[in-house]
Amino acid sequence: MKTDTERRDASYASQAESGGLADYLSLARFDHITKHVFILPGLIMAYALREPPLGDLWFSILIGFASAIAVASANYVINEWLDREFDAHHPSKSSRASVSASLSAPVVYGEYVVLAVAGIALASLLGTMFLLVSFLFLASGWIYNIEPVRSKDKPFVDVISESVNNPIRLTLGWLMVDPASLPPLSLLLAYWFGGAFLMGAKRLSEYRDIVAETGRETLVRYRKSFAGYTAESLTVSCFLYAIISSFFLGVFLIRYRLEYILAFPLIAGLFGCYLWLSMIKNSIAQRPERMFRSRRLMASLTAASVALLVLSFVDIPELADLMERSFVPVDMQRPRTSG
Repeated sequence: MKTDTERRDASYASQAESGGLADYLSLARFDHITKHVFILPGLIMAYALREPPLGDLWFSILIGFASAIAVASANYVINEWLDREFDAHHPSKSSRASVSASLSAPVVYGEYVVLAVAGIALASLLGTMFLLVSFLFLASGWIYNIEPVRSKDKPFVDVISESVNNPIRLTLGWLMVDPASLPPLSLLLAYWFGGAFLMGAKRLSEYRDIVAETGRETLVRYRKSFAGYTAESLTVSCFLYAIISSFFLGVFLIRYRLEYILAFPLIAGLFGCYLWLSMIKNSIAQRPERMFRSRRLMASLTAASVALLVLSFVDIPELADLMERSFVPVDMQRPRTSG
């Protein structure tokens, strides 16, 4: 007797054309490679704060990026395959190969294994810690996509669990430069909740657009977690994630590199720009891999990145005065009156 999943697969196969090589490769989302830009701050911070010898740095970076791309693509494959039933209800994701084409399950799982093994094998070349963090990167895909956990179906938990990839990417970048240490906890938490802000903004944009076009029922059929969301709760959560991220970022800036404080207004502007984008119809916030198409976002990102890069190597001793306690004396005595 066939299970529900087997019956659905049979239905897809009868309605869709047989998939080709391009369809299978599309599952790996190699066009999402731009997301690995989140590795770069790890590289810069590790070099600026740890000042390691150059040595085989370029080799480590090349192998490290190749490993991260392979592991991320493995996660994308399993994500698209297990989400094909739900993506059929999404306005744009319904055109994905996993939905519109008849694909072979053994081939899909084979593709996943090849990418996962390749990523882990490359990671093993960069030391034990890089290997462990890469395995954590791979395992995050299991937690997010696979039953019985499948955290993506749980409101707010989905955002927190998906955004954990941000500090993982940061750590991978750090380890490419300095395999003998890990990033500060304050930086990891700032990066984690910064990622949660991005994912919350993505869901807010999806909620606004899909509810307006097809109704809330369609949205919930696409992603179960949306049953526990409202536009208001998503907006508030974005502010909460941004505030928590800013707090830990401030802790990191003051403790490890006071000069970075000068870049904070630009970082705050970056948060504001992305939230503004999420309010626009058919926003790129729904498709982070296309974020480079927004000139305003790219201008904000470039300004913040250049400021952080410059301040990583420019010392401003005068900023140390900000750490000293100071109080402005005020004379509260009443003026004397004559007579």
